[in-house]
Amino acid sequence: MSATASTGLRDLAVEVAREAAALVRERRERPVVVADTKSSSVDVVTEADRASEELIHTLLAEARPDDAFLGEEGGSAEGTTGVRWVVDPIDGTVNFLYGLPQYAVSIAAEQDGVVVAGVVVNAATGVEYAAVLDHGSTCDGRPLTVRHTPPLSERLVITGFGYDASLRAVQAAAVARLLPVVRDIRRLGSCALDLCHLAEGAADAYLEEGVNLWDHAAAGLIAREAGAHTRMLPGAGGREVLVAAPEAGFEEFLAAVTEAGFLA
Repeated sequence: MSATASTGLRDLAVEVAREAAALVRERRERPVVVADTKSSSVDVVTEADRASEELIHTLLAEARPDDAFLGEEGGSAEGTTGVRWVVDPIDGTVNFLYGLPQYAVSIAAEQDGVVVAGVVVNAATGVEYAAVLDHGSTCDGRPLTVRHTPPLSERLVITGFGYDASLRAVQAAAVARLLPVVRDIRRLGSCALDLCHLAEGAADAYLEEGVNLWDHAAAGLIAREAGAHTRMLPGAGGREVLVAAPEAGFEEFLAAVTEAGFLA
């Protein structure tokens, strides 16, 4: 796919994500309605998640009716163009539920299985992250680059925890072993925004077991285009671990993650 075509997909994703983020903000001003749960009683789906995904699917289908679609809340469609949209209508739903301003709309465009454009909009604040494959990433139009790589002991790491209690126990034990060898660890609650924070230099690394494609498709591209490396590896809890860090210090961070027991 040409850079012009990929840029067009990004621009469409920005437009659609803005509309979805506005809907999410408006729904947060009302009492939040929990519509369902998924993997556990704490893995909630709100009415706003479903409304956001429906809006995104509708707008993308109006603009590009022959593309495929994959959404977290079950929306899917086959396509004929080789383009597939991968969507998380609210990444950070628990933050949304509690009113913590760390939840986002995430839209990625794949061409033949390769992510070529991605957009993440913090629905609480309106901050927009975007990227086009091989053409860099931005925050509100400003070019992004990862932070210079400090010694391992001075790296700030973002992580997350799964919804399953047994997986959390494995993750907590590994975090306890990693914590003494890094600067500190943060848990913010949105994979998409965590990777964007890595891209903008607000953290030095990110890792989490159990993330799904819609969580990281757009934000992973944003991080990579800012100079990060990402890798999916088998996790100690039985699911895949996403490890991300600036390319210059990735292998050293991966060794620390391995030593701490995050990986199978």
